[in-house]
Amino acid sequence: MRSVNIMLVIAAFVLSAGITGLMRVYAQQSNLLDVPNQRSSHRVATPRGGGISIVVVFLGVVTGLYFFGSLPTDVFSSFAVGGVLIAGIGFADDHSDIPAKWRFLVQIIAVTFAVTMLGGLPDIQLGDKPVDLGIAGDATAIVFTVWLINLYNFMDGIDGIAAVEAFCIAGSAFVILSIGDSGYIAALLVVFAATAVGFLVWNWPPAKIFMGDVGSGFIGFVLAMFAIISSSMGLLPIWSWLILAGVFVVDSTITLVTRVINGEEWYSAHNNHAYQKASRQLKGHLPVTLAVLVINVLWLLPIAWFASAWPEFGWWLTIIAWMPLISLALFLKAGRLEPGAKGGGRRRRSID
Repeated sequence: MRSVNIMLVIAAFVLSAGITGLMRVYAQQSNLLDVPNQRSSHRVATPRGGGISIVVVFLGVVTGLYFFGSLPTDVFSSFAVGGVLIAGIGFADDHSDIPAKWRFLVQIIAVTFAVTMLGGLPDIQLGDKPVDLGIAGDATAIVFTVWLINLYNFMDGIDGIAAVEAFCIAGSAFVILSIGDSGYIAALLVVFAATAVGFLVWNWPPAKIFMGDVGSGFIGFVLAMFAIISSSMGLLPIWSWLILAGVFVVDSTITLVTRVINGEEWYSAHNNHAYQKASRQLKGHLPVTLAVLVINVLWLLPIAWFASAWPEFGWWLTIIAWMPLISLALFLKAGRLEPGAKGGGRRRRSID
């Protein structure tokens, strides 16, 4: 079984890298390019949509496992139907701007279907007791998943960062779960991490292709599904997932709240996330992308493991994990306009 899994992981990596390369050729021939503007974090027109490799390879593996009887119907349906809808609207948006209301509608439909198929939000451990939030919990799961889909798009703005974050979250969850018997979840996690690394071959700074909405939205959706499934199975609590996703969740949330408080149009284009400000201060994408990797491996992974071992302390550990990230985002003035900058503008394209 171990050799089969290793072969599957290698195949996922190779296929993801290969499909990304083919997508780069297609994007160049189709003029599917991100052209720099005043709010961009890149300076050269670059092909986009490379994240479709992650979609194709991961859903291919999910489908194969299902037809070989290794995946439950509810898990397959949530990934397949929800994932296709999320990736589909993202792919369409990469080719021509889709109005926000239609993108949001498709996201709501896809997420509601997937969460319903999985039985809603599982019990959350608060202290010594698991708490069933009922319908309120299911609604929270839907809202948070839609937020994760969109925040992943917001955070997809410098070379390598979105793929590195996907690799770190999925890879860290795999490391934690591999200690015990976690069945198909561990296999899916490591395959998903491998697809992110395959894409990263082309996206590592300086990027030769960007992820696009097709990839960023799909990654956010899949990570949320992993959180619900593994928590429902009693393998990895929601707290561990919130800790592992801390870099993106904290930066995007503080940025959004700050912009709303300052009376700005939260949905308008900008480049004032903490990671974007850090890349300007450090004069490059690579230092920030590497910093995200280090934070995930050396800080968030160990705390997420503690939260999995002692879920009764999960919410305390989440606060501990997030506090330095919150402090860093506030220090970098996430969400605040820089002197002389103007708000508003067209919606930012994904420019990982």
